[in-house]
Amino acid sequence: MRRNTLIKTVLMVAALSNIPLSYAQSHGDTESGWTNLFDGKTLNGWKAVGGKAPYTVEGDAIVGRMTKGTPNSFLITEKEYGDFILELDVKLEGSQTNSGIQTRSHLDSKANEGRGRVYGRQVEIDPSDRAWTGGIYDEARRGWLYPLDLNENAKKAYRPEEYNHVRIEAIGDELRTWINDIPVSYVVDTIDRAGFIGLQVHSIPAELDGKKVYFKNVKIKTSDLRSKGFPNDIYIVNLKPNEIVDAEKKKGMKLLFDGKTSNGWRSIHGDKFPDRGWEVKDGQLTVLKSDGGESTNGGDIVTKDKYTVFDLSFEFKLSAGANSGVKYFVTLKEKSKGSAIGLEYQVLDDALHPDAKLGRDGNRTLASLYDLITSNRDARARRPIGEWNRGRIVVTADNKVEHYLNGIKMLTYERGSKQFRDLVAISKYKDWENFGEAKEGFILLQDHGDRVSFRSIKINKPNQQ
Repeated sequence: MRRNTLIKTVLMVAALSNIPLSYAQSHGDTESGWTNLFDGKTLNGWKAVGGKAPYTVEGDAIVGRMTKGTPNSFLITEKEYGDFILELDVKLEGSQTNSGIQTRSHLDSKANEGRGRVYGRQVEIDPSDRAWTGGIYDEARRGWLYPLDLNENAKKAYRPEEYNHVRIEAIGDELRTWINDIPVSYVVDTIDRAGFIGLQVHSIPAELDGKKVYFKNVKIKTSDLRSKGFPNDIYIVNLKPNEIVDAEKKKGMKLLFDGKTSNGWRSIHGDKFPDRGWEVKDGQLTVLKSDGGESTNGGDIVTKDKYTVFDLSFEFKLSAGANSGVKYFVTLKEKSKGSAIGLEYQVLDDALHPDAKLGRDGNRTLASLYDLITSNRDARARRPIGEWNRGRIVVTADNKVEHYLNGIKMLTYERGSKQFRDLVAISKYKDWENFGEAKEGFILLQDHGDRVSFRSIKINKPNQQ
């Protein structure tokens, strides 16, 4: 009997006998090149690690039961996978916890009394009001890589108390996700080219004991991989330093720092790049430590071009106690001592620098609109001093502005609005006419006398695409 005829016969018999479809298909690769990771009857090919929440088979699904008093529990594949497309259906009881699907992940076998601890990139399943299902979280390592503040429209994709279809593409350095056929996340990463796939039952408070997570129709494709189209307007988190991938180029993204030279930047005091106080080395643009004062050493630097509507991304690394800032709509027309005047995304060690305690209600802390609007205080958005943080500033044609930190939205405001002008009137900028309302301006990196490094500075100008 020919292979295609055999498969069709098995599927027909399965349908007539009420055998789970996934089981019928498990007798070999499916016609489209997919392989089932769940045979519909047993957990063959999987093993439980981490916490002690049990996994069983109920009907046509793998079921994990939430268990009080145990850490995150995982059911992981015995086999590792490199490039793949994975599809499955997930249902979660309740909305007070979450789950996830591990991709290219690994196990610290010595943790949890020998049961191990899973680490690696996870596709989030989040039924809570936060609604970050399909976002990318780096379990037990780097934290959030793609929170859904970066893709607000995708927050509506998840359907509570129902099966939700998940598609995950891990091809090369790129990881993309879909929930119920809605595109959600896009991450370009530099680590973990292979690893296991895992299903999660999250640690829980006692009142959720016994709630269940269901996984079914788990299938994978590892050859002849063809990516689905991904919308051009969805933000890409690219963790490759000072690089732009093809998808970013199609969006119009350009590097403002090439990682090798100071091309495109100049001093606020002249047409040339400062001959001291700044360093280009090891793919980083660094303002060097001096006396902690504003623009007293090398001085601020600005882009050679001006910008009106833009999406600016940058990574920064603070030394202990450091202060700096990324300013925008800088005109260089205002007279000031020290740093040039402009709207400022604050870059600061909140714990050690005294500026964090000045101003009003914390409006001089990290990612705030300096001296005007306090940033979101969510601790998950902040990485430790000495590690790279990802900043982002978005300015739209209708003067809406957003600040992000590591993918989490920190604040939003409208330039020129009554609320904005009222804030300016009680700030240190009150003496400058029409502060922050210039039609266009330079982007500035501040010299505040502390060592701060920048990299992956890139900009997209939507109005010029």
